[in-house]
Order: sequence, then C-alpha cells, then structure tokens
Amino acid sequence: MPLPFLTADRAFDAEDDVALPFDDHDVWRRPYRPGPWRVGAAALALLLASFVLLAAVIIAVAGALPGAGVTFGLAALIIVAALRLLRVGTWVSQHGLRQVRMLSTTTLPWHQVDELRTVQQPVRWLGLPRTVQGQALVLVRRGGEQVPLLTDHSADFLSRVEAFDRAADSVEAWNAEYAGA
Repeated sequence: MPLPFLTADRAFDAEDDVALPFDDHDVWRRPYRPGPWRVGAAALALLLASFVLLAAVIIAVAGALPGAGVTFGLAALIIVAALRLLRVGTWVSQHGLRQVRMLSTTTLPWHQVDELRTVQQPVRWLGLPRTVQGQALVLVRRGGEQVPLLTDHSADFLSRVEAFDRAADSVEAWNAEYAGA
C-alpha cells in the first residue's frame, strides 16, 4: 500500500515540474535524495553507536566513570559523523551552490559559476581512491577551475543513473535561473 504522504517522492514524480507553492528558494536544499549507500553507511554507524552507548552504560554501572566518559564521547563522535555523512552532498539555493564534504563546506555564489556541464571522465568509486569511467557534473568557476560536483559512482548515485541525470538537470536548472540574477 503506497503512502505518498510519507515520502518526498511526490515532488519528483509530478508530471509537470511546477514549483510547489511552499517551496522557498532562500532555504538551502539538496536537489536529490541521499542514495542507499550513504543512508546504509549512516545507519550502520548509528547501529555501532548504539552498541558503544550500551557499553558505556555497562562501564558506568560497573563504576569506572572515566572509562564511561570516554566511551560516551566516542559514541557521540560516531553519532556526529553519521549525521554529517547524511548531510554530505551538493546543496542549492538562490544565493548559490554549496558543496558539503565530511570535514569542510564550500559555498559559491551563482555569479561566480561560469558553467555547469555533464562530462564523461574518470570518477572516484564511492569516494575511494579507485577510479572508474563515469559521468560527472562539473562546475567551471570564473577563472577556469573545474570542480566535480556530482558523479554517477558516488554514494548517492551508484546504480541509480536516472537519479543522477535528474539531479544534474536540477542543479543546471538552478544555475540557469539564478546565474544571471
């Protein structure tokens, strides 16, 4: 039994791509859903954090409070890393384009974006050092620097070619709408 009121699919599955009346273009939004690899890794990290928290409670009940404090701190670090992993990706608003990574965030106003294009090139597989041939949405800054924003072999788009195409088209549409503003 489908429950469309519980998902964000309605905005993507609409026949006409009309902006919803409650869409606020001032708010930073990811133009795609996180992929199953990213969500699965975050879920496994949160599962690990629950076991670490259980161990911290057992250590605290046993009376070793310094060890329990260190274990609670480790669990908090794992939880923060899992939540940050879910935020990693490309975000857009009318103010510009934001690329969120695990340890850094880069924001670029639209007027500094020279071009966005999809190209065939070697891309990193799931963010690991191994490269494979794939597609990438490349941002060309004013001055010629090229930065890959999205790849079809990332944790969001691995084995989801249609989702990559939709996300690349969406980011290019945001650029077309706000680059001249």
